[in-house]
Amino acid sequence: MKKNENETGGVKKPWPTKKAMEQVYAMNLWGGHTSDFYSGDGSHNLKIVEPYIIVLTNFLKSFKSPMVVCDLGCGDFNVGKALVKHTKHYVGLDIVPDLIARNTEKFKAENLEFHCLDIAGDALPIGDCVVLRQVLQHLSNAEIQKILPKLSAYKYVIITEHLPKEILHLIKILFQGKALG
Repeated sequence: MKKNENETGGVKKPWPTKKAMEQVYAMNLWGGHTSDFYSGDGSHNLKIVEPYIIVLTNFLKSFKSPMVVCDLGCGDFNVGKALVKHTKHYVGLDIVPDLIARNTEKFKAENLEFHCLDIAGDALPIGDCVVLRQVLQHLSNAEIQKILPKLSAYKYVIITEHLPKEILHLIKILFQGKALG
């Protein structure tokens, strides 16, 4: 069988990201059954979120002039809401229309706006800094290849992903117990 072909001879195509993300939120696949939208533990677990917010807040506050920040994949905005006050303007972007409508209704600030767009296929807003937090892990390699060149338009690019504990454990074993960080 040729690479990227299934048993019937057709080329495999990934499920569209928009449909996948809509289903994740509609079915509460990341938990949070008490919330209308929930972006998972990576956006709500205080052990993960608090250190991240502290570091980003310190980074944003380190500039004399506040920056325009574009949050690519803002999700339920549990993290971004803590950063808005440290920016000149904050643009939250996500691919799920109902999520963006909810965020627009729920989070209000003069320097805050939300837009629904596909960060792989659509043009990105102009800004000084882009935040891409726990998004790439949900995208195909082809989508990531479309996004990365667009990031050169920003002076600062903050990309954050995480590895599951099981993978980190395997990495530690491969490196004979020498922790990577």
